Amino acid sequence: MSRTARIERATSESSVVVEINLDGTGQTDISTTVPFYDHMLTALGRHSLIDLTVRATGDTEIDVHHTVEDTAICIGEALRAALGDKRGIRRFGEASVPLDEALAHAVVDISGRPYLVHEGESEAFIHHLIGGHFTGSMVRHVLEAIAYHAGICLHVRVLAGRDPHHIAEAEFKALARALRAAVEDDPHVETIPSTKGSL
Repeated sequence: MSRTARIERATSESSVVVEINLDGTGQTDISTTVPFYDHMLTALGRHSLIDLTVRATGDTEIDVHHTVEDTAICIGEALRAALGDKRGIRRFGEASVPLDEALAHAVVDISGRPYLVHEGESEAFIHHLIGGHFTGSMVRHVLEAIAYHAGICLHVRVLAGRDPHHIAEAEFKALARALRAAVEDDPHVETIPSTKGSL
């Protein structure tokens, strides 16, 4: 059965279309009008092996916040829709990813219960403007929106880092690799991987 989804979201602040294929090869086609975010979402798709297409526009003349967050909401909703009843998946995934001096660790549980634990970013990172558009604090907003709307439990910790670009990219790549493991088919499991019988 195809594990794909298409989500559209239109508000007075943004217009977003997201398409994903969980059984892809990491092909991406990303345009959010926020260049650094495009770079991060390209990394997310490439390293998760999830095919990801994103078309987003919004009131970035005010701030990139609305477009970035609404796109993350759609990615989360697309993940939830593509996973279906979650039958046969591994469910859990984790990864530690370095990028030069930066190191991030991510753990994913496709639990059906949204939760985010996010630690380790410095105040300097949170307030830093990356690429002239993307504030470091937006990383948490993206992770939170994806976790909530996908219905996943997500722990992300920054373990080391100095360069804001490297820190953010390590976080996105760690999430990608953890997702890659969690959504993967488990050859030993044909049922829903939960003692409750549903996720």
